[in-house]
Parts: sequence; structure tokens; C-alpha cells
Amino acid sequence: MILSNRPFWAAIISWAIAQGFKTIRPIVTQRKFDATRIVGTGGMPSSHSSLVMALTTSVGKYYGFDSAFFAIALIFSFVVMYDAAGIRRAAGKQAEILNYLIVHHELPNFSKVKELLGHTPLEVFVGAILGIVVGLLF
Repeated sequence: MILSNRPFWAAIISWAIAQGFKTIRPIVTQRKFDATRIVGTGGMPSSHSSLVMALTTSVGKYYGFDSAFFAIALIFSFVVMYDAAGIRRAAGKQAEILNYLIVHHELPNFSKVKELLGHTPLEVFVGAILGIVVGLLF
């Protein structure tokens, strides 16, 4: 049953901690609440990396670090983290350029697009470390 699945809950808890930090941090540093940060992408730490590494670590802990389950989870984690720091980050940089063009060239048929899509390597690394710690604790 899913309610007793520890790897599942380790992943969810790690994701919630990362998203919570991204929501609380602007309140403390800028005195501004941004509700989009509750489920938004991008920022420190990477909740995607945190989620997959908590899942991977917990799977290793419960099924063995030499199990096929751990290998599958680890490869899945690498793909997600590569995507977060590589592909989605590049898409975010392209969005910045598009928004610049839309604003500075007054293109009325276009609206600005979301820029904060991916992560820096540091954001991915911190998210992964958070996930490992949560995966080991739960």
C-alpha cells in the first residue's frame, strides 16, 4: 500500500522541504510572498533533484544498493538532474531572450513567457544533497 511505502514518502517529504524553502526564502530575504513559488520550477534548491535523489537513496536503503531497483532509480535521477541543469536551463535562457525581444521591440501579438525553468548546477547539487539526507533519514 502506498501509505506504507517509505521511498515514496521520502521523495514527497524531500520535495516539500525544497519547495517550502523556495517559498519561505523570499519572505525572509525580500519581505515578499510569492505564491507561485509553492509549485513553481527553478530556484534554490532543485526540488526535482531533491525528489529523485530521496527516492533513489531510500530505494537503495530498503532494497539494497546493489539491486536492480536502485540502478533504475539512479539512472532516472541522473536523467532528471541533467534535464534540470541542462535542457530546462537552456530553455529558460531562451525565454529571457524572447522576453527581451517582446518588450524592446513592442511585439503586440506576443506575451512574455516564463523564464525560471531550470537550475544552475549548484541548485541541482544542493537539491541532490537534500534528497540524499532525507532518503537516509526516512
